[in-house]
Amino acid sequence: MSPANAHEVIAALLRRGETVATAESLTAGLVCAALTEVPGSSAVVRGGLVVYATELKAALAGVDPDLLATRGAVDPEVAAQLADGARTRCGADWGIGLTGVAGPASQDGVSPGTVHLGLAGPAGTITRELRIPGDRRAVRAGSVAAALGLLGEQIT
Repeated sequence: MSPANAHEVIAALLRRGETVATAESLTAGLVCAALTEVPGSSAVVRGGLVVYATELKAALAGVDPDLLATRGAVDPEVAAQLADGARTRCGADWGIGLTGVAGPASQDGVSPGTVHLGLAGPAGTITRELRIPGDRRAVRAGSVAAALGLLGEQIT
């Protein structure tokens, strides 16, 4: 499955009897929204955390505040902890975490189009760093597609 779409991901989760949750920063819930557009998704989507503000990454998703203070919000370990936080706090088999800079301006010295994606699952957590070209809309859409693709790779 490459790239996966929301229908394929939901179908695979249903076949496996597994669930998913998200913790999203730059996408502000777009991954969860894409998943829940699919009929029958309520059987596998546990929920999502929109953690746009840095302090909410710690308060809602359990990201280490010291990590946020030392490395900033746009970091691969933050994405990993967002994914793990989504998984554990929502009681899901899989957790997706996204953080990055959609633009148009840089954030904390990080250029627009930089995205960190985390996926936490039964066997552990993996991360991917992405460089997505284009405007704010393109970066966010590319982030959603990458998140669905990464989960799809792991469950098919």
